[in-house]
Amino acid sequence: MGSFAVWSFRLGTCLSVTFMLLALPFMREAQAHAYSASYSTLELTKSATYLTFAIDELSAIELAGGDEDGNGMYDQAEFDAVKDRLVSVFDDHLTVTIGGETKSWTQLDSLVLERRGDESKVVMIAQYPPIADMMPFSFKDSLYKDDKKTNYVNLLTSLYGPQKSTAALSAGDRTWTIALSGDEYAALSEWPQKDHAADSSEQGSGEPAVQPNTGKTDVTSGWVSFLKLGMNHILGGYDHLLFLFSLLIARQTFKQYAGMITAFTVAHSVTLSLTVLGIIDVSPAIVEPLIALSICFVAVDNIIRPNVSHRWVLTFLFGLIHGMGFADILKEMDIPKSQLATDLISFNAGIEIVQLAIVAVLVPLLYRLHRYKFSRQAVVAGSGLALAMGAIWLVERVSSFL
Repeated sequence: MGSFAVWSFRLGTCLSVTFMLLALPFMREAQAHAYSASYSTLELTKSATYLTFAIDELSAIELAGGDEDGNGMYDQAEFDAVKDRLVSVFDDHLTVTIGGETKSWTQLDSLVLERRGDESKVVMIAQYPPIADMMPFSFKDSLYKDDKKTNYVNLLTSLYGPQKSTAALSAGDRTWTIALSGDEYAALSEWPQKDHAADSSEQGSGEPAVQPNTGKTDVTSGWVSFLKLGMNHILGGYDHLLFLFSLLIARQTFKQYAGMITAFTVAHSVTLSLTVLGIIDVSPAIVEPLIALSICFVAVDNIIRPNVSHRWVLTFLFGLIHGMGFADILKEMDIPKSQLATDLISFNAGIEIVQLAIVAVLVPLLYRLHRYKFSRQAVVAGSGLALAMGAIWLVERVSSFL
């Protein structure tokens, strides 16, 4: 075997463990809290700006502490003790700017802990000064800005007059900006359209330094933010990436690879859309363990079957489960019907871009790996590690929902 062949073989063999080694430092975060999401609604009126901000309980604990018994939840006494600290954190990191001048909230209406089924959130309602005619208004979220381990997104819905827009504030794009003048400003309501103090459950979606659909809008901004959200979502979803790796490492023809990837894409796109549309609603207590189980199943299949066949069927079935997992972050968004199709397509396209990039890099290297006599051992070793990680996630997820 020549030097180039030796190098290629070693590189190919390393593929079976490289993914695992890269993921191991993040393994705890991947299960515990690799992705943090908040939901904000901004209502712009001539009398005030109303912000409803909701963030999951675990994120609140990470940001402000206060979980004295270490069970990952606040009891009422713990929450009451940490309220002032949470107020300070939100005040420091949720910023409203009007005409280039930063504005503090004029009134903090409420800060409560809401529990609904399996979900717990800290919800804050605050009032800021009103938007001014012909002056730029911006909302910036800098939570988790310096935390490289947590992928954070603020899903923002903005209401202004008869219009509504959505965007995803994530990664380096954390500012939403709008400027209203003339008829646009005149169309704003004098008072809010709903009682914010009475309804703290309404959440939305968010985006980066851009303008929604007004006369001065960057019309690409909304779909670009959801495209980026989809890309970041799968990059932070180590279980989805490990499932993809487990599918690819087994020896297959190009036709088999193409059929498998197509089946996975179609399946997860269907359940992603149906879940966001509210047509199906399967609890995370079922979906998350099944995603971990899918990794274990494929890994075992790789170990016991040297030559896999009809894998597209297996991939399609598990793809339906993964699609519901992808949709979790979007389920609570109040996306306007006029933007729903665009946002969904953009989010899904972001997932596909990353997925296809991974396939484009791995498949040629895997073809080279499978040319050598020790390729089977590499597949078994890589699948064994995937099985171990999937099993750990499965146990942890089942335990967390009991």
